[in-house]
Amino acid sequence: MTAAAPARTAASTARERRSRTRRRNLRRHWQLYLLLVLPVAYFVIFQYIPMANNVIAFKDYNVVQGIWGSPWAGLSHFERFFANPVAWDLIRNTLMLSLYGFLAGFPVPILLALALNEVRARFFKRTVQMVTYAPYFLSTVVVVSMLILIFTPRIGFMADVMGFFGVNANLLSDPNAFRSVYVWSDVWQTAGYSAIIYMAALAGIDPSLYEAARLDGASRLRKIWHVDLPGIAPTVVVVMVLSVGNIMAVGFEKAFLLQNPLNLSTSEIIATYTYKIGLLSADFSLATAVGLFNSVINLILLLAVNAVSKRITGNGLW
Repeated sequence: MTAAAPARTAASTARERRSRTRRRNLRRHWQLYLLLVLPVAYFVIFQYIPMANNVIAFKDYNVVQGIWGSPWAGLSHFERFFANPVAWDLIRNTLMLSLYGFLAGFPVPILLALALNEVRARFFKRTVQMVTYAPYFLSTVVVVSMLILIFTPRIGFMADVMGFFGVNANLLSDPNAFRSVYVWSDVWQTAGYSAIIYMAALAGIDPSLYEAARLDGASRLRKIWHVDLPGIAPTVVVVMVLSVGNIMAVGFEKAFLLQNPLNLSTSEIIATYTYKIGLLSADFSLATAVGLFNSVINLILLLAVNAVSKRITGNGLW
């Protein structure tokens, strides 16, 4: 009893000390905490509260009875999805498109940031930044319209050039070309904007490291390898973890707008299938079950990759 009392007293003292520290930080930085109110409220109202509606995946949803009044269906909607022959085609198409996009798009912003970091002519550097950033602010509809104008056989100039060299000119209707058109147009649109985070990480590297490398006679490539890459490694790891965590979250808009009956064998992904069965066929329970399955896979991948990253590199999201 005498040994337990000091332990309880020490624990109580530690809690009081932490409480005083929190109150002191709140009084000192109340403006910063105030700025967090709206973002936190947004996520709670529009992200977390709607998660409760995922219960539709386990119910035979009826509009008249409502979400909570509809009868329970258990896992029957998940069984319906996996019993459907197209389910595995959807998963395969989604994974292949995501992996292709990750492998093609992940290194490009890093290489662009490293290249721009070596440019000393400020006018040229800013011009390249503006040209590469601008496509990000184009809407998906505009980008798809540009692709149609470029690759459509009747009006697309690129189709004429490719046809001259004997290449299939109708890329938008070719199932084998759909993924390349989707991925590389996405890389073109997002690479410049995605490079900003790496440019910021490069700007935070201690200049004395570059000076030490210069005194050691290191070439530009050596500086990149021994100074730049280690300096942005934590940022690269975090972005990689987030990217892998969204590996199944392929954008719906571009895939749907580029989709046509001829390329459907590769362009039909989970997102477009969910839209069709949910909004067009009004099978809300099945659509929610498919979307929930997709989200759970993303969550598992995020947790797994973050754990591996923490173990190997010591860097992660938490």
